[in-house]
Amino acid sequence: MPALLFEVRKQIAYLTLNRPQVHNSLNPELVVQLGEAWHQIKEDDGIRAAIITGAGEKAFSAGADLGRLIPLTTHARQPEDEWDHKLLANLHLREQALLREFELWKPVIAAVNGFCIAGGMELMLATDLRIAAEHASFGLQEVKWALIPAGGSMVRLPRQIPYCQAMEILLTGNRIDAREAHRIGLVNHVLPAGEVIAKAEELAATIVANGPMAVRAIKEAAVKSSGGSLDDGFALENRLAKVVFSSDDAKEGPRAFMEKRKPNFKGN
Repeated sequence: MPALLFEVRKQIAYLTLNRPQVHNSLNPELVVQLGEAWHQIKEDDGIRAAIITGAGEKAFSAGADLGRLIPLTTHARQPEDEWDHKLLANLHLREQALLREFELWKPVIAAVNGFCIAGGMELMLATDLRIAAEHASFGLQEVKWALIPAGGSMVRLPRQIPYCQAMEILLTGNRIDAREAHRIGLVNHVLPAGEVIAKAEELAATIVANGPMAVRAIKEAAVKSSGGSLDDGFALENRLAKVVFSSDDAKEGPRAFMEKRKPNFKGN
């Protein structure tokens, strides 16, 4: 079985981290396949949203595979298979897998079906909407081992939740449960495990029905303006608005509203 299951249904890409026997940890094969999948999602106009989850009932992802991924990238072991060689030939795939230094303006929804720690949580922090199972837990425990979560968390987490809450997670390395994650705004919904994917699909379907250019512009503006000045943010908003409001979809939306019918958006 591949380390990543990937399929597209009804304009929604489904990505499943498929290493349940090792808590969906990220080995070279999974990193390469994730990086390639995000690139496909970015380039395919037929895909308008994505859902990412983990196989099994225990884990979304435990982060990097300490026996396979880390020793390879630190040169503690030599490449052994095609995935090792592919990753070493293009180390940017490691960043791309975590949606770091990679622009993807299509919304991504995380369906967190278990514990979500280290690199797994870093991947989740790159998503836009998050649905958590009641038994899910979250943590960035690198500091306990004299390491740092350098997959985006030190930058993303303080922008997504209150500063002091982010610093407690980062500096203590302690894990929090799903209810606490919801309380501090880290996840959108906490549901019984059997309802997590259905809720993610409901949100994805709602997004897919909206104007795709508008959806992408909203995400781009929100991400790019975060932490910047108001003037720079408004300038970006104006540039994006000029493109969106001059599109065919922007004409179709109001027309469909006046004609009391469902709009037929083309993405242009």
